[in-house]
Amino acid sequence: MTSAVPATVHEVTDHVHCDSHKPITMFGPDFPFAYDDYAAHPAGLGSVPEAVRGSEVAVIGGGLSGLVAAHELLKLGLKPVVYEADELGGRMRSTPFPGVPGTMAEMGAMRFPPSSTTLFSYFDRAGLRTEPFPNPLDAATPSTVIDLKGESHYARTLDDLPAIYHEVADAWADALDDPAHGAEFSAMQQAIRERDVATVREIWARLVPRLDDTSFYGFLAANPAFKSFRHREVFGQVGFGTGGWDTDFPNSMLEILRVVYTGADDHHRRVVGGCQQLPLALWSQAPDTLAHWPAGTSVRSLHENGIPRPAVTRLYRTRHGITVVDAANEIRTYQAAVFTAQSWMMLSKIKVHEALLPTDVWTAVERSHYMGASKLFVVVDRPFWRDPSPLDPGRDALSMTLTDRMPRGVYLLDDGPDKPAVMCLSYTWVDDSMKFVPLSREERLEVVLGSLAEIYPDVDIREHIIGTPLTVSWETEPYFMGAFKANLPGQYRYQRRLYTHFMQNDLPDHQRGLFLAGDDISWTAGWAEGAVTTALNAVWGVMNHFGGSSNPENPGPGDVFDDIAPPLLDEG
Repeated sequence: MTSAVPATVHEVTDHVHCDSHKPITMFGPDFPFAYDDYAAHPAGLGSVPEAVRGSEVAVIGGGLSGLVAAHELLKLGLKPVVYEADELGGRMRSTPFPGVPGTMAEMGAMRFPPSSTTLFSYFDRAGLRTEPFPNPLDAATPSTVIDLKGESHYARTLDDLPAIYHEVADAWADALDDPAHGAEFSAMQQAIRERDVATVREIWARLVPRLDDTSFYGFLAANPAFKSFRHREVFGQVGFGTGGWDTDFPNSMLEILRVVYTGADDHHRRVVGGCQQLPLALWSQAPDTLAHWPAGTSVRSLHENGIPRPAVTRLYRTRHGITVVDAANEIRTYQAAVFTAQSWMMLSKIKVHEALLPTDVWTAVERSHYMGASKLFVVVDRPFWRDPSPLDPGRDALSMTLTDRMPRGVYLLDDGPDKPAVMCLSYTWVDDSMKFVPLSREERLEVVLGSLAEIYPDVDIREHIIGTPLTVSWETEPYFMGAFKANLPGQYRYQRRLYTHFMQNDLPDHQRGLFLAGDDISWTAGWAEGAVTTALNAVWGVMNHFGGSSNPENPGPGDVFDDIAPPLLDEG
């Protein structure tokens, strides 16, 4: 659950434009609701009538969104029934290296911005600890190498890089705030810091109709700050922070603004021990406060043998509600269901009766655009990259690397000088990811090591590898079919339909009761915060569906929806 966009633009812009010391959070811009305050409020999310307590609710998908939903439904006194086709955690998948205790590869989500304050509140509740993620040029990263067109530059800070990289960083900051062509970056960030709902909505209402049809590349090319193709090329191929920007170039500019406005590209952290611990904690840990259920009840304890139901194969409407058929040919009917799997699953893996969703929502699902992503990890005997370079003792032997060669991004992860360490030898997206899809694990390793030998001819990475490589291409994972969604130009209306589907009072009876959630339903696909917040939307929807309500002291997203609804574009 990460994006391919840079992590240091705010280091360039914040100190110039910011008049407030309040933190940036993922507050808006499409729906400026304080989910972090809502989830942490001592009054809780609300209640359902006593008569319906204990009622079963199907939760389809055991990733982060599904397990947040299940955990919160349990607290309301309902009985979540979780269906999972693969393993609990979804794209929060922490895979251990066999035979090397204490090491793992984060196959999906691996870095989380502190602006994801709702997500971090769940980390805290689960007792999880985070530490800085070693992004390029980050303070937690000993050194960075940028290798472009066969020329390498070694840097510990941005100041160590040639002038072209400073020019690109300055151009990006200027482009965001250009009075004629920009995105009112400073004003929007200040409004988000202050949680000034009126200003956030006013700015966003101006930008959505102007930029919905504009790609990221189109925005850059039309901006005087990026009149040089060379600057656009460097920005796209290398960028700063988490990697190059070119994989996002075809996407809507609105997608990029959601990330940079809210600091989602900045100061990332990783979960010590693996991020999959969070969904597993939501599955197995009993909440502190419970309605209806005895103390100590967890989502897991409500499932036979402590395991989720198997994959859903069919969903349809019957007289008594939403009927679910699973891979064990068990048939159950529920008054409500929360669908948190990737929405494309409803087009292929699961037979879903079309009457369950409005036609325009089906169109939005069908038009969704998913980005592929591949990773290749190896475990090594120690963090040898911290050794002095044989050719230059003043440099590290190997560095976090951004390159236009096949690996694209190399990340170095260790827990101390004398312990086995992990190298993410390659992290690629979209077209670069597709280059790896036909290759076996062994072939991927050979290609990547060959490329890195051109950058580090004096370093033998292979001699340090002590375990079998681990790799993934999310576009070929049968229950995912992509890493995450990223809207193309002109798709704002589709995303709005998906996001607002939890508001069902105006729908006909036969289309009520199935609630969509997950990061691809959110405005910030690819970020775990979106998985969490859409789960909270769905929980509010289920509560409302059962005749329940929020505590007046803690109104939910549906209670205030009409006041802060996302901009509505004409569909004529």
